[in-house]
Amino acid sequence: MMDVNEIREYLPHRYPFLLVDRVVELIEGESIVAYKNITVNEEVFNGHFPQNPVFPGVMILEAMAQASGILGFKTMNKKPQDGSIYLFAGVDDVRFKRQVVPGDRLQLESRVISEKRGIWKFECKASVDGVLAASATILCADRKV
Repeated sequence: MMDVNEIREYLPHRYPFLLVDRVVELIEGESIVAYKNITVNEEVFNGHFPQNPVFPGVMILEAMAQASGILGFKTMNKKPQDGSIYLFAGVDDVRFKRQVVPGDRLQLESRVISEKRGIWKFECKASVDGVLAASATILCADRKV
């Protein structure tokens, strides 16, 4: 289990773009389960449908990529402070199934599919109360800063 302080050791992101609040399960080299609490105070809701706030799909993708980044960094026993950065390299098979709104807890799940020459491939899904909100195959690249 990782709280936000430990998460900040593995992700260079900071408010308002740190999109993982807690890690509840992590098996190095295999999978991660994390979550993001969606609150009405999110900066994005000031301009994204302010009368009917919906968390943007691209931010759900970013949250899944950040969870995948934590899994990759932990698996490689690296941290950003070691001079490594994990970049979003691609996304395939994206599907959005339900809206994510203030009050939701977005559960993020990522599973390692493969790794080759610093390119990691993850199968990801995001859900709310057990209902699939989004899914995607995400590619991340481990690069030196």
